[in-house]
Parts: sequence; C-alpha cells; structure tokens
Amino acid sequence: MVISERGVISLVNAELEQIFGYSREELVGQHYGLLLPHALSDDGEPQEYQFGRNLSLLGRRRSGAELTIEVRMSRLSTNPGREVAVSVRDISNRHRTDADTDLRAALSLLSATLDSTADGILVVSDDGKIKEANERFSVLWGIPDALLERGEDIRLMAFVLDQLVDPAGFVAKIRELYEAPEAESFDVLRFHDGRTFERYSRPQRVASRVVGRVWSFRDITARRRAEEHAQDALAELVKQAEHHKALAFRDPLTGLPNRALFHERLEAALSDPESGEIHLVIVDVDDFKEINDVFGHRSGDDLLVEIGRRLKRCVRPEDTVARLGGDEFVVLLTGGQDPVAAAGRIVSSLSAPAYMDGVELRVNVSLGMSSSVDDSLHASELMRRADIALHEAKGAGKNRFERFHPDMMTALLLRTDLEAGLRRAVERREILVHFQPIVSTEDIDVCQMEVLVRWQRPTGLVAPVDFIPVAERNGSIIGVGEEVLRQACAQLSGWLEGSERRSISVNVSAVQLREEQFASRVLAILTDAGVRPGQVIMEVTESVFLIPGNRVIEQLSLLQHHGVRISIDDFGTGYSSLGRLQDLPVDAIKVDKSFVDKIETGDERLPILDSMVDMAHNLGLHVTAEGVESQVQADRLIRLGCDALQGYLFSKPRPLGEVSGAEEHSTVLMRGLLRSAA
Repeated sequence: MVISERGVISLVNAELEQIFGYSREELVGQHYGLLLPHALSDDGEPQEYQFGRNLSLLGRRRSGAELTIEVRMSRLSTNPGREVAVSVRDISNRHRTDADTDLRAALSLLSATLDSTADGILVVSDDGKIKEANERFSVLWGIPDALLERGEDIRLMAFVLDQLVDPAGFVAKIRELYEAPEAESFDVLRFHDGRTFERYSRPQRVASRVVGRVWSFRDITARRRAEEHAQDALAELVKQAEHHKALAFRDPLTGLPNRALFHERLEAALSDPESGEIHLVIVDVDDFKEINDVFGHRSGDDLLVEIGRRLKRCVRPEDTVARLGGDEFVVLLTGGQDPVAAAGRIVSSLSAPAYMDGVELRVNVSLGMSSSVDDSLHASELMRRADIALHEAKGAGKNRFERFHPDMMTALLLRTDLEAGLRRAVERREILVHFQPIVSTEDIDVCQMEVLVRWQRPTGLVAPVDFIPVAERNGSIIGVGEEVLRQACAQLSGWLEGSERRSISVNVSAVQLREEQFASRVLAILTDAGVRPGQVIMEVTESVFLIPGNRVIEQLSLLQHHGVRISIDDFGTGYSSLGRLQDLPVDAIKVDKSFVDKIETGDERLPILDSMVDMAHNLGLHVTAEGVESQVQADRLIRLGCDALQGYLFSKPRPLGEVSGAEEHSTVLMRGLLRSAA
C-alpha cells in the first residue's frame, strides 16, 4: 500500500485486500492504523518510520483476527515526509506469494521510472496540495531542495510563477482544470530566460475516483529553437522564391509585368466572365534604334522607363501595362473600356517631350488594337491580331493607331504567301524579264532597252508593284535582281553586239546597294555573260543617296570606274537637287512621269521641267523623259532637248519574242515625230 506522511492510505493492491479481508474502497482514505494497530504508539501516534528494513509486526484482519506480517517501507521520493510505499507480507506461515514479488517489482519500477524520466513530474492532490515531485522537476525549475522539503506550496508557486512570461495564464489553466477534474491538458510555457516547456496534465485516479492531478513538464527549448530556425529558413526560402518569381515575371528595367506575366493575366481575363470585353493595345516606339544611336543606350533605357510610367497613368490601376521586350509594350483593358479613347490618351501622353539628362527627347509611337469579339478567341490569336494592326499602323505612316479588321488578315496572308513564294521564285525559274524600248532623239533609233521584272506564278502573273516592296522587305530582292541582270544579258547579248551605242538599263534597289559585294557581283555577272560594262546602265532612285555612310557612293563609284553608267530614276520626286548632282557618281537622269503628265497642249509654261533639262545638260548628264503617252508630250519634250524618250506611246514592256517588232515600231514613230517637228 501507499500511505501519506499522515498515514492516510492512498493506494492498495489486490493482494493486500486478500491479506486483510478489506476491499480497496474500504481502505483508501483510512489511516493505516486500521491494519497495523501495533505500528502506533500508546498515545495513538505513528511510530517513526524505519525505511529499508524488514519489520515483523502483527496486523489485524477485517474479521478482527491478528496475523503476523513482514513490513518494509520505502520512500516514493528523496524528500522525507512524503508518501511511503509499504510492502506487507503474510509470514504467518512464511509463505511468500507471487503478488508480493509483483508489488515489490512494481514499486521499484515506479520509483526508478519517476527518477529516470526526462520529464519533471509533479503530483498534486485534489485539494491543491503538492504530494510528490521527482528530481527532474526540481532541476527543470531550479527549485532549491529546502523549498521542496519544507512543503511550502505558496512559496513554491511564487517561485515558479516568477520565471514565466505569462504567469496569469499558468494559474488560469490550473483553475480551469480543477473545475474539470476529468479533463486533460497540453500547452506550452515560455520563460523570461528564453526557455520553452511543454506542460501536460492528466487526472490521478485511485480505482475510478480522481484523487489528484499529475503534471508533466518537458524542456523543448532546443527543439523549439530548431523549429523556429527551420521556420525562419523556410520563410527566407519563401521570400527568395517570391523574389525569383518577381524576377521571372517582372521586366528588370521598368518593373512592369513581362511577357510571361502578361500572358498569365490575359488568360485569366479571358476565362473570367466578369471581365467583359477585353482589348489589347500593343505600343511600339517608332525609330527607337535612332534614339539609342544618337543619345546612347542609357538615355534609351531612361526613356523606356518613362514610357512605362506614362502608360500606367493612361489606364486604370486594375488594367495591365507590360513590356514585351525592346521598345514594345502592351496594355490589357478589361471591363468594357473604350480602347479608342485609351489609345488616344496614350498617343497624346507619349507625344509630350521627355527630358533625359537635360536632353529633350520626342518620340512617336504606333499602336495596334484588337478586341475579344467572342468567347472562342484565344490569347495568342488576340495578340496576333493586335500585332497585325500594329504593322498596319506602321505601314500607314507611323505615329498613329489602327484597330484590327478582318481585311488586315487577308492582306497579311497575301504578303505571307508572296514572301514564301519569292524565296523560291528564282529557284523555280518563275522570274521573267520584259523590255521597253528607249528611243534616242538624236540617232532616231532605239538606243536602250529598260529591263523590267515579272513574276510568273502558277496562279498567274504578279505585277512588280505587288511583289517588289515585299522582296525588298524580306531581302529576296538581292537574288531577284541578280537573276534579272543575268537574264537580260543572256537574252539581249546579240542585240547589244549589233552596236556599241546600244545598252540595257536595270533598276537597282537600295537593299541591293547596302550589300558590301554588290558592285563586285554585278561585274562578275557581266563578265560571265560577255557583256561590256559600258553597255549597262544602273538605275537608282534619289533616296539611295540619303542612306547613312559612304557604302552606296563607293559601290556606284566602283561600277562607274569599270564603265557602268549610273542613272537617277524618277528624278524630281525625291530629295536630290541639281546642284548636288555634280558631286554624285551619276551619268544620266530620268525625268519622272509626273512632270511629263503636265504636258497636255504643248503650250504650258513648265519652268521646273525646262530648268531641269537645261541644268542636267549643263552638268553633262544624259536626259531621258519617261512615261510619254501622247504625241503632244513627245513633241514638247523633243523641243525641250531631251536626249531620249520612253513610254507607252512607243511601246509597252514586251517579252524577248516581241522586242524586234517593238523596236521597229518605236524607230518609225520617232522618225515621224522628228519630221513633224522640223
């Protein structure tokens, strides 16, 4: 049995019930003198406990009969005055039962367990008195031995509470549990010195009755610090992940959403029925490369940042402004906004001057817009339509906005088809040449043949005006131009051999002149064909002389040095002046058809045309008038002194098989014109 310092029985086992004939319920709460009356002194007080020794005493059964027993007492804690385990053996017949052995083993195990556990154990009676505590409890709380030995519960509680961050919560939990004796509890205590304890409590039962409460305390400071460190590390990882995500979805220069984040938001808007009609506005800075070249990349970057700020001010906070890359931005409008009004605000805002390091910059922008006209439109299609509209805006003169229309798609498909076909046109031998006679007013003969390109596709003949711009844009004009020169030399080699005064003129694109080896390739083709360079004229437009750098001048000068003549086509419609011609490698000019068209009666005053021809002659340049369609025009141009005439009046461009007839007709017609003029 287990008795308190006052001798009250708190625990008995079944064997003790059998020895004395009492039930457990009858013994718990009774004084042990009921069973061991001879352990009391004559005045009824208990004799001094003798621990660790086997004592032989007389016990008293429930029936009143006495029996000889062997008693051994052991403390349940190291502190005197605490509960005592009493081992009782009936030795009236010196018979030792297994139950005695089990009890001793159990008590030994209980004592060893209490002293060896890592938890601090505190046992409190149901009236709030401290009944027992193991050594670990004292160590954890730093309680002096003397304080525990004196059993001063109030001072002990004050010592405990003084260490806690939340002493009121500690007391409140105790009160809460004593109001619910059957309840169990688990919580965490924090100390002023930074330690952390886990506190676990459960009721102490004897049989089915709650007689007190057992409190268990465990120091989890190291574990909690490790957990907090792990949490801090995890928080840092989350922070870094968010930072990397921001880098992954944000433009590093402007801080705006990048292409990936924009597409994510666009997809979300398209799938949200609350978004209403969705509009995209792609914004592209016109000629941004020139800003970088002139003012430097730093100013260019500053300008892009400023453009991003202005775009955000033109839309609502819930709209998205993103940078797709380079000088291209995109705006996502939701909620049924008017995209045309938004585009107008953008153009107006971005047209205002920007000041970068004291330098005033003005930019023009082109905008392309598209709208979600139905639910089946995907994000990629919406972007594609806005991009198509942007290219239309640039093609229409820049610094403007265009809204997507289905006709734009048709035009795009046509251009795409033309570009794809042009890349293989030479390989498929679809490039053809026609020839238009140029008649000399002096020799009264066809002195030149202008070579004009034609593209014979399986679907029909494509006019130069439809495919030449496309060929220049995708670079295929280089291969087409070489093929035209190659065919012209091959087909007219016999005609050229008929007279040294005869020549062919071939149109040259600015794209071709930008090629570093252009002049060398032309000369190589002429050599392979056996055509003398002096019988070839390269026709260029005035605009080629505005290309930055000296490459164009160098190419033309090299050709001119080898005998090839250079003529300015469509003269008078570009940016050249007659005064500048003396500084250029030019041998001839072609008066543009727009000046010839002004001749209607032959009696008009045409001072510009007159001055043009006179000054060209004064500079030693050969003058050809093109686009001649009437006899009146021819007569006036002959009187003006033009060296040669070209136009539908003499002949339309003809294939090689019809060149001979066109040449004869042109010669006869010129003779008649000259006779009339005489």
